Amino acid sequence: MGMLEFEGKGYPDGRDSDPREFGWMHGAPPPPDKRITFESGRFLHFPQIRWSLSHMRELAATANVERGQPAPFERRDRAADIDALTFVDMNGRARRFEDALYDSYADGLVVLHRGRIVYERYFGALEPHLPHSCFSVTKSFAGTLTAAFVHEGVLDDTKTIPHYLPELGSSAWKDATLRQVMDMETGLAYTEDYVDENSGVSAYGRSFGWRPVGYDGPKTMCDYLRTVSKEGAHGEKFAYKTVNTEVMAWVMARVTGRSFAELLHERLWVPLGCEQDAYIRIDPAGMQSAGGGLSAALRDVARFGELMRCKGDWKGKQLIPESVVDDVQKGGNQSRFSKGAPGMPKYSYRSMWWVTHNELDAFEGRGIHGQRLYVAPKADMVVARFASHPVASSMNDKITLPQMLALGKMLRE
Repeated sequence: MGMLEFEGKGYPDGRDSDPREFGWMHGAPPPPDKRITFESGRFLHFPQIRWSLSHMRELAATANVERGQPAPFERRDRAADIDALTFVDMNGRARRFEDALYDSYADGLVVLHRGRIVYERYFGALEPHLPHSCFSVTKSFAGTLTAAFVHEGVLDDTKTIPHYLPELGSSAWKDATLRQVMDMETGLAYTEDYVDENSGVSAYGRSFGWRPVGYDGPKTMCDYLRTVSKEGAHGEKFAYKTVNTEVMAWVMARVTGRSFAELLHERLWVPLGCEQDAYIRIDPAGMQSAGGGLSAALRDVARFGELMRCKGDWKGKQLIPESVVDDVQKGGNQSRFSKGAPGMPKYSYRSMWWVTHNELDAFEGRGIHGQRLYVAPKADMVVARFASHPVASSMNDKITLPQMLALGKMLRE
């Protein structure tokens, strides 16, 4: 059996953790040892996660994002060339493109070049029609819509959060501007630690009903947000905290009178010709998680990336203002970013997008366990990637970042 080690623990590799081979949720009914349930609290544990991320709607309450009339992509197959591509990862190891997908626990990959699908692969439990958890790639959808409303004058990013949400007037966001929230530059007494059961993100997850056992705190997301206190000054440094996205989306829903799911349906899913409905996880009060709750089909995530590559234009219709995309591509304040993320040189963060400042001018939506939407304008390339890595943190980067750069260089030749 192939094994890989992360954070001092050994895990079966991508081939030997195939959920089809484990037989999760097969049978009528599935045998007890093959069942994955929300109540067990283990659905995000490895290797169960390799099934769960493609079946989130079967585990928790969700709101639907309805598609319109599907508009399939054109295709120009380059699978043989891409699979044979070699690159060197951040550890100095030479890798073949296809093998790297298994070693990074990929569930699926779609590559667009100049708007055509040139590569498409699915692994494990994922299929083309199945929505998969996007985790924090969801933030990039929400941040883009919020930035569009700022451009249109519906929102003012210089206003403080209580201007829109008086409920947060005594919280950490009492003197934070909407722009500081959009760029993750707030000072919060909250930690984004996915392992520590006592961290802020764990408490947030419990308030959302996402962790079913052993909790006696706020029972809705909005109730939890009211409890977050300030730590340090706003606007001094980058600090990645999912609760900022939930505050931002709460502002957007309050002002527009439309839920996040409704806005995605109206502004993106219908005009983009998405092929499948998507869905968003909801809390016990019906609030939708813009911080990481979207599940969508892989091609439809790629559509959003292509829209951003094309400066917000989709077949002659401007769905997102060009100035919004330009602002994302320029990136945020790199000095403030480096104070909060010293391990990511040359990166910055703007409107819930990670901006690489690399030779492809790439910018990314990133999510735990290996989710990625990689937009590379100088290569005319978009890559949408789903994965179910055993570890939540960015263990995939040492493989995936050099892999994307090598692919972009190949396609632009």
